[in-house]
Amino acid sequence: MIDVKQFLFDLPKKANPDALEGLSTLFHFDVSGAGQFTVKLDNGKLEVSEGLSGEATCKVTTSAESFSKLISGDLNPMMAMMTGKLKINNPGEMLKYAKMFGLM
Repeated sequence: MIDVKQFLFDLPKKANPDALEGLSTLFHFDVSGAGQFTVKLDNGKLEVSEGLSGEATCKVTTSAESFSKLISGDLNPMMAMMTGKLKINNPGEMLKYAKMFGLM
């Protein structure tokens, strides 16, 4: 199983800085079994911290098992949402950044 915390904290190293330039958003990840995390993108600078801070543009709620399966491609994101394994309060925002963050 993929380590959710490590995956999120590795995002700044994986994301293409050129693709993030001029973009700003704030994500909250509430992952049962792994913790709560804030992913902040501010004018191209990506930071990840433990806990939920700030006003999230998008909040993602899931379990560590489901998150791991989503990342590895073993769980379809749409099916996960329809079955309640994944809750996203602003799917449009998630779609905008999912590929940049390596979530798709």
